[in-house]
Amino acid sequence: MPTRMLADAVASISEFKANPMKVMSFGAGSAVAVLNHNTPAFYCIPPALYEALMERLDDLELLAKVRERENEPSIKVTLDDL
Repeated sequence: MPTRMLADAVASISEFKANPMKVMSFGAGSAVAVLNHNTPAFYCIPPALYEALMERLDDLELLAKVRERENEPSIKVTLDDL
């Protein structure tokens, strides 16, 4: 069965176990798919990419809350009222 690869760089699990940092350097800042029997077992991503993904997820969650609440009644205030 074909498997969709979500990374440009791939490595076998044996390569990854032998030298994880070398495998991650192949990704050049992007995700690396680690394969087990030619099927992705997991993806490794560098910290900067993980942080960006978490920020994006947080933004999407906040956006969903805003859209959910945008038609709720509100009270207008000025800065002086605060």
